[in-house]
Amino acid sequence: MISSGTQIKDVVIKSDAPNTLFLDKHADYIAAYGSKKDDYEYTLSEYLRMSGIYWGLTVMDLMGQLHRMNREEIVDFIKSCQHDCGGISASIGHDPHLLYTLSAVQILTLYDNVKAIDVDKVVDPFHTLFGVAGLSLMGDEQIKPVNPVFCMPEDVLQRIGLQPDLLI
Repeated sequence: MISSGTQIKDVVIKSDAPNTLFLDKHADYIAAYGSKKDDYEYTLSEYLRMSGIYWGLTVMDLMGQLHRMNREEIVDFIKSCQHDCGGISASIGHDPHLLYTLSAVQILTLYDNVKAIDVDKVVDPFHTLFGVAGLSLMGDEQIKPVNPVFCMPEDVLQRIGLQPDLLI
């Protein structure tokens, strides 16, 4: 916390506080988390499941414990979240989103298994949004038109049957 340019120490750690990081305990907790599918907290976090899996796998990899996670179940889950448009959703039955698509690609990269999804479909929305969306809005005829509401190429929206009215 900073007040008037001066850092304020808001926590005092006692000298007898534990100073050992118990990686095995952290790994046990994370490995068990995904197996408790009926837990209240687990069900409430469905809207960010894909990112949560990425966060958990990343820390397990950093601790050298990635092998403890159920690779096949996770890859199958990711495949079941990919939509016809190429995007990937946070969980089954949710809409695709660039954030969760990124998390899924990162997970598959950890497992060296990006080919488990239809990579060609994934590339189009990312390329358009991050590479040339601005040029499209400026009217460049060589660039695909992008819908400014969804930040998606118009042809992708047409392929999935979505033609939203622009908000004015």
